[in-house]
Amino acid sequence: MYVGRFVVVGPGIGAYRVSSRSFPNRQVVDRDGALTVGPTPDAPETDNPYISYNCARAVETPAGESLAVVGNGSHVDPIAEKLELGYPARDALATPLLALDFEKDDYDTPRIAGVVGAEAATIGVVRRDALIVEAVSEPTLVATYENDSPEPYALAATDAASAATEVLEADLEHPVCAAGATVDDDGVTLAFDNGN
Repeated sequence: MYVGRFVVVGPGIGAYRVSSRSFPNRQVVDRDGALTVGPTPDAPETDNPYISYNCARAVETPAGESLAVVGNGSHVDPIAEKLELGYPARDALATPLLALDFEKDDYDTPRIAGVVGAEAATIGVVRRDALIVEAVSEPTLVATYENDSPEPYALAATDAASAATEVLEADLEHPVCAAGATVDDDGVTLAFDNGN
């Protein structure tokens, strides 16, 4: 089954996977502490604005809480910025998702994202027909296609690298690359798996 890009978040752990039929020549790189999806060196040139973006960022709130943000596009940065200003996770997700809306491509691709804290997690999606933001107490998935409403997901990983690998290897079509994040008393750990 092809679900497209997806995020999985739960308290203490999160992951994001790029699945793509149209643009498979992408990878995740660590760019100054943010994980960025971008084209591989051999990728054909494109002017598609949805190909490159930060997909995972570590955040420190004004109250000193460490959080991770994962998502499928340019909305990751304003979500992180809202959290850094002290917005609650729900509002930090809802505000940029509502403002940026679904992607204006041929498929009206939803924007998906999650905020992970050591003890809490929040997941969000904006589609053509809905904006959904909800707190979750167990690993929960939302995808751009098919599974575009939050639903429980059996994520066994306990560290960021394993989370990235587990979602990359999930039995869903067209895996490309993935990122993982964990949040605990020591802060945020980010990792990625490009499948090579």
